[in-house]
Amino acid sequence: MTESLSVTASEAHRAEELTLGVEEELHVVDLVTRELVPRAQEVLDQLDPSKFSAELHRSVVETNTPVSNTLDDLREGIAGRRREAITVAESLGLGLVAAGTVPLVDLESLPVTPTSRYRRMLDDYQLLAREQLICGAQVHVGVPDRDEAVAVAQRVTSALPTLLALSTSSPYWMGEDSGYASVRSLVWLRWPTAGDPGVLNSAAEHDQLVADLIASGTITDPKMVYFDVRPSAHVPTVELRVTDSSPDVDTVVLLAGLFRALVLRAREEYRAGLEIKKPQPPLHRAAMWRAARSGLEGDLLDLRRGPEPIPAALAVEQLVGELRPELEQLGDWEQVFDLSVRALSRGSSAARQRRAMTRRGRISDVVDLLVADTRGGATGIGPEGQSVPAGLFPYARTGDEAFADGEPTQAYAGVVNVLKALGSAGLRRREDARDDEQRQRGITFSVAGEAATRLFPFDLVPRIVPAEDWSGLRGGLVQRVRALDLFIQDVYGDREVVRDGVVPEWVIDGSPELRPSGALVAHEGVRAQVAGVDLVRNQAGEWCVLEDNLRVPSGIAYAMQNRRLTHSVLPELPEPPGLISVEDTPALLKRALIESARPAAGDDPKVVVLSQGPDDSAWFEHRMLAEEMGVPVVRSTELFVDDGVVYRMRDGKRRRVDVIYLRMGEDSLVHSPGADGMPLGPSLITALHADTVVLANALGNGIGDDKAVYAYVPKLIEYYLGEKPLLADVPTYLCGIPEQRAEVLDRLDQLVCKPVDGYGGDRIVIGPHATPEDLSAVRRQIRTAPHRWVAQEVVQLSTHPVFDGHQLAPRHVDLRAFIFTGRESVVAPAALTRVAPAGSMIVNSSRGGGSKDTWLLG
Repeated sequence: MTESLSVTASEAHRAEELTLGVEEELHVVDLVTRELVPRAQEVLDQLDPSKFSAELHRSVVETNTPVSNTLDDLREGIAGRRREAITVAESLGLGLVAAGTVPLVDLESLPVTPTSRYRRMLDDYQLLAREQLICGAQVHVGVPDRDEAVAVAQRVTSALPTLLALSTSSPYWMGEDSGYASVRSLVWLRWPTAGDPGVLNSAAEHDQLVADLIASGTITDPKMVYFDVRPSAHVPTVELRVTDSSPDVDTVVLLAGLFRALVLRAREEYRAGLEIKKPQPPLHRAAMWRAARSGLEGDLLDLRRGPEPIPAALAVEQLVGELRPELEQLGDWEQVFDLSVRALSRGSSAARQRRAMTRRGRISDVVDLLVADTRGGATGIGPEGQSVPAGLFPYARTGDEAFADGEPTQAYAGVVNVLKALGSAGLRRREDARDDEQRQRGITFSVAGEAATRLFPFDLVPRIVPAEDWSGLRGGLVQRVRALDLFIQDVYGDREVVRDGVVPEWVIDGSPELRPSGALVAHEGVRAQVAGVDLVRNQAGEWCVLEDNLRVPSGIAYAMQNRRLTHSVLPELPEPPGLISVEDTPALLKRALIESARPAAGDDPKVVVLSQGPDDSAWFEHRMLAEEMGVPVVRSTELFVDDGVVYRMRDGKRRRVDVIYLRMGEDSLVHSPGADGMPLGPSLITALHADTVVLANALGNGIGDDKAVYAYVPKLIEYYLGEKPLLADVPTYLCGIPEQRAEVLDRLDQLVCKPVDGYGGDRIVIGPHATPEDLSAVRRQIRTAPHRWVAQEVVQLSTHPVFDGHQLAPRHVDLRAFIFTGRESVVAPAALTRVAPAGSMIVNSSRGGGSKDTWLLG
């Protein structure tokens, strides 16, 4: 803008004197536990002490930027310091968080830094020092004259609540939602020298106040003066101290730009001899409290205009507008204006953290968001003032499916273009639309031990499975399920597989999933009408099978719903040629169920979906599949067996049931009450013996999921089908075989150990990521019951980008494919991509994992 260039040379010179610097305090967290940990010194030992320093607590690293003249230089200084520190921290398995607080804290494990000064502070202040688990960002503006520095500090007071609101990033305290946007502010104000110092007219008065505080024994040195704004105790600057640390670098740059403009205005007013207009202390405290309570998502008090609350966005807009002359004089107007618009569009970090918590109900997800936001850091205003979507890029990860060397692959180019156009703020709005639709449709799941259900976690970035990959996988999946089905029939029949020496008998007899009920099927035929096979892709692009699920595989409806959500909230995504529709899935499932009916069913078999009801973790899926297939979903209390025939009781009438699509565990089924109030198990067994009903899937199928049996599947394919396996397996060691057990115990820190009856990520120990205590515990368990454990080589899983609320970040993924078997087997056109949380390779939703729309190409 032309008026921004119309300042005199003397004005420009005066503005150039106002240099900038930032001190950022960064929390140190363990990337596995997500807890605050006292390991800052390990990071600092590898960093330049002139740029990085310790703080009161051993869980904090402080960075000091170079002195800067421009906001661009300041941004690079902040981002550069973060990059240095994060690189070191991540090499130690640690993450850094620029936020007022970290949600996960074990107070007993967090000692203060062992210097005489900090130990003295602990002795003097006790609880205040022990609970000083907070981080701020201090902005310094060069004001060499100390009288001017004191005058400036007095004159900027009225703007401080708005600056605090922009920075709010600490809603959680000791694992709980505090109800505040900046609980850090409340903790900070407990110090006796925090807040407004009162009226000071000169540097001499300021120094006398500090001397009196030291003489009183309240503090021991000038650095313990924690006024909201103060002349720095160690450099020739005036220092802003009220703001939270901010995970987004652009927020820090915005605060610095506004504060420098405030300093310039205050200095000019002081030089002109204008009267100070300082709010009354109780009103100022009220305004600061309101900013800490509301952040950018509520009302603020703008005491320059009166005591009535106004929307935070209006307060920010008014402050930026008022400072326009000073911002133009400094050459910062366009940049600060753009950053303020972006900040209001994005909302506060506190609000983003709460959204992350709402999406998945896990406080660890909040820490993951903060780590990712802090790490993302350096994007902002591009050349010639052009706005760049903050946080989405750059993205680089070896072995990523969507990006190669930081650039999107050809298959993902159209998707990435849409993401770029939307930017972080646009994607967050689409996430809000997604959440609204999920609530309306009841797309939820539940986790054991939690009363409330959660929205099913769904990431906006779709995953593409190329046609050549999917074609090869389909053949291998059908082959695998056919062999496993024959194996289960054999196990509960003549056990020819044991007699012929293919599988040792102890593998079968030692399996916790070998059930007497498995022998109740009185006919030959399909036992696994619905199978789920979990596949992973390594960083070289090769697929292999990770697990088989022949009991009650879930995820079909969620895979379908993910596609519908994509169409609803991201309709502009370009669909690639050959994209397979998911909409035929229910018809294929119903056909497989009907074809499995016994001859007693006649020409029109009646199918029901049997569920435990709303208490089941996948209740949404049960209802959706039943509705899409046009069959009823029932509970055990609606089933009644009479003369060996199963009936559904409804409205006093009974209707025959020929096929039960079983969506509950075997133990639950056997002990659940029937329509007559008696346990359903015994009467259902009667119907199975009478060959009048089919359970899909059959009881006892868990033997096919057994992790020890997994090791023999390639042999089972050759034995039953006379074919070479089309899909690779992960190399697996059976701890029940002495020589294999010896190798496992020797390489525990290199392998993944799994209990043979585990599922859902339960009790898995990943050697390279395990603690010595974890390895010691699993070693004892293997030695105690070796036949109950297997070990596998670690697969370097491929990654796929997810939108984590601020940027694209790599996460490990797997793929659950579904195979329906009636007269023949068919692979469902809907597959579920599951996404692991940050720092993990376990994808299960019960362990914090998510999902994606999966674009299968044919």
